[in-house]
Amino acid sequence: MDALVTAAARALAQGDPLGALKRVALRDDASSLALRGIAMAQLGDFVRARALMRDAAHAFGPRDAAARARCLVAEAEIALASRDLAWPPTTLDAARATLEAHGDRVNAAHASYLEIRRLLLLGRLDDAERKLAALDPMRVPPALRAAHELIVAGIALRRLQTGLARTALAQAGRAARQAGIPALIAEVESAARLLETPAARLIERGHERPLLLEDVEALLRSTTLVVDACRYVVRNADTVIALASRPVLFTLARTLAEAWPHDVSRDTLVARAFRARHADESHRARLRVEIGRLRAMLGTLAEVSATRSGFVLAAREGLHVVVLAQPVEDKHAALLAFLADGESWSSSALALVLGASQRTVQRALDALAAADKVQSFGRGRARRWMTPPMPGFATTLLLPAVLPRD
Repeated sequence: MDALVTAAARALAQGDPLGALKRVALRDDASSLALRGIAMAQLGDFVRARALMRDAAHAFGPRDAAARARCLVAEAEIALASRDLAWPPTTLDAARATLEAHGDRVNAAHASYLEIRRLLLLGRLDDAERKLAALDPMRVPPALRAAHELIVAGIALRRLQTGLARTALAQAGRAARQAGIPALIAEVESAARLLETPAARLIERGHERPLLLEDVEALLRSTTLVVDACRYVVRNADTVIALASRPVLFTLARTLAEAWPHDVSRDTLVARAFRARHADESHRARLRVEIGRLRAMLGTLAEVSATRSGFVLAAREGLHVVVLAQPVEDKHAALLAFLADGESWSSSALALVLGASQRTVQRALDALAAADKVQSFGRGRARRWMTPPMPGFATTLLLPAVLPRD
């Protein structure tokens, strides 16, 4: 490796893509193409970055399998950064195996972390945790050690284990500062801010207030009867009743919980559950049926009793009843939640993580764009979506910080 390529690699490792480009921008050898691809990715031009990485992999060819595998790993990370979650994981796994066979354990570990981060984005927490347990963070450079702790924190945050998340983020911060990569330090700081940002709203006795993640964790561990409008369940400590597939029953449960300890009129329940402007006898008959089903679903957790004007919810053993709602409720709240990470997403990736059809997601994105809640750039398959940038919020991007091997 010549001096210019080495200097460019060091510049990239320090988060200086412009410094790297100054050294290799006019060169078209395989190593320079790879470094230019990483630099373009750090600058946010993912389309050009992936094209350069493919050119580099082709230039290295089958005779330099390890270098070609490193290019595939870099392309996989660019795909992850651009939220192309459909990028074939088998290709990444084959590249990881090649790197291990050639003794490049650092880049092989990097490939493993990319695979785990993809699983985390897809919500496959058990699979991500299992693969993470097979990796030893003490045997990798500080940048990958920070990535390891960020994944630990990500899993903990999704499981509402805020104590574990704080510990992991503190360790990630130390490793990121040791690595000296500004983008990595910013990513850790951005993740840490999630613990200080309202994650939900508590609605109780007609009043509401914001809750941090640790407040939500404490609430769900308490004996309070919680109608959880974030996950569409009714829960009390370890007892959870899922109502995601029963939207009418959940709407009834939430309406009754919001009014607790008072009752709700039949007309109000009909309007909320059936979206009917005027309640006739058929609506009232259907309401009686659905209330009966709700009683059966709640079982020993709570009782729904008839009153003169409507129905009232009463938790067993005199427990308090509250509603846990999303910070901002919107028809497309789940879609906005993914876009809130500051990254650019393709509609296919959003469809994958939401478990919806791409056409359904595209219609939702068009509606959000018309309301100026999201914005897009690019065309065709290169089109990406993101929320408009907000002052004071840092974007997150962890790009390769490991120097290429000789």
